[in-house]
Amino acid sequence: MTKKPELLAPAGDMECLQTALRFGADAVYVGGPLLQLRAASAGFDRQQLTEAVNVCRQAGKKLYVTVNSVVKDDELAPLAEYARFLADIGVHGVIVSDLGALSLIRRTAPDLPIHVSTQANCQNAQAALTYADLGASRIVLAREMTLEDIKTMRRHLPDELELEAFVHGAMCMAYSGRCFISSMLTGRSGNRGECTQPCRWGYHLMEQKRPGEFFAVEETERGTNILSSRDLNCLDFLDQLTDAGIASFKIEGRMKTPYYVATVVNAYRRRIDGTAPLDVLRRELNAVSHRPYCDGFYFGGLERYKPDPELPYIRECVFVGTVVETRPGRILVEQRGKFSVGDRLEVVSPHAVGLAFCAEHITDCDGQPMESAPHAMQRVWVDCPHALQVGDLIRSRVYEEE
Repeated sequence: MTKKPELLAPAGDMECLQTALRFGADAVYVGGPLLQLRAASAGFDRQQLTEAVNVCRQAGKKLYVTVNSVVKDDELAPLAEYARFLADIGVHGVIVSDLGALSLIRRTAPDLPIHVSTQANCQNAQAALTYADLGASRIVLAREMTLEDIKTMRRHLPDELELEAFVHGAMCMAYSGRCFISSMLTGRSGNRGECTQPCRWGYHLMEQKRPGEFFAVEETERGTNILSSRDLNCLDFLDQLTDAGIASFKIEGRMKTPYYVATVVNAYRRRIDGTAPLDVLRRELNAVSHRPYCDGFYFGGLERYKPDPELPYIRECVFVGTVVETRPGRILVEQRGKFSVGDRLEVVSPHAVGLAFCAEHITDCDGQPMESAPHAMQRVWVDCPHALQVGDLIRSRVYEEE
């Protein structure tokens, strides 16, 4: 029997990490205080990393730490000490793109597993074998590889060298994420974890001799997102990725919310386990904010999409709260988005899919009736016919699908 691939989820903070584990992730990847390719707000400090390792270990799960920025000479000594720290606290692997960093980590922390980042753009078996000779145990494949490319590579690699591939989330318009637009426009480098995502900004055209006169480049009222790629969604062909030899399915999104992490991880967990119909899970993935979905490069080059009027984002549902206490027929919800009496609410839970109910009665914690819950983080009681659990999430639908 083929072993199920690992489901690897992102986490930008402890709440997201705990959410990912609760909703079925086998492993979580996070950034630390050094050389991670996300904003500092999405990084764990050393104490938090130690706690995160312990939380994952107690749950029987794994924690990987991104150390995938390009590295400068004056960062080598701090990196060596950092690698020893990560090994000492029991991190299950580090994700690295820089060859010097890989070599240094192997020498200073020889027992720390190394995963080669997608930023390294590994696309052939010889490169993968070279990384393995340098001490890598896993290759995070370049996003530009097709299914056939992956099958060919897998046939030429030893079984112990694992392959990991992205299955969901944002895609960079630059080759393997090597983009300089942010550096040029803002002085903040995407290759150093400071990307301002200018590829997702709206642009207009201005003629040199007509300053102040702007012309839309596409037929929308909001400008154009000509550099913004679609989001990746592999839900429909996970079995083909498994057959191609992928050992770990990776979800993008260390800057995402706990609601996003819960919804996406839950959908992929159920798809891997076969515990929910595919059409139901497609609907779940449409319930989070996303750009129009695509298959990435897995079936060949990206389709030459025309500008989408839906860009930059589509949102079918909004996150309205987290269940923090339950009683027979009632739930205490910590509000994250406004909802009102009469709203149809949906449940996001690792224990059930497709649950919904009408908010017929809302009260504050003193038992006073309320017509709506308008204040962020306020706790309110809501009548609920379902037996929910603490940690389940509540959302409302912005519009119904046709």
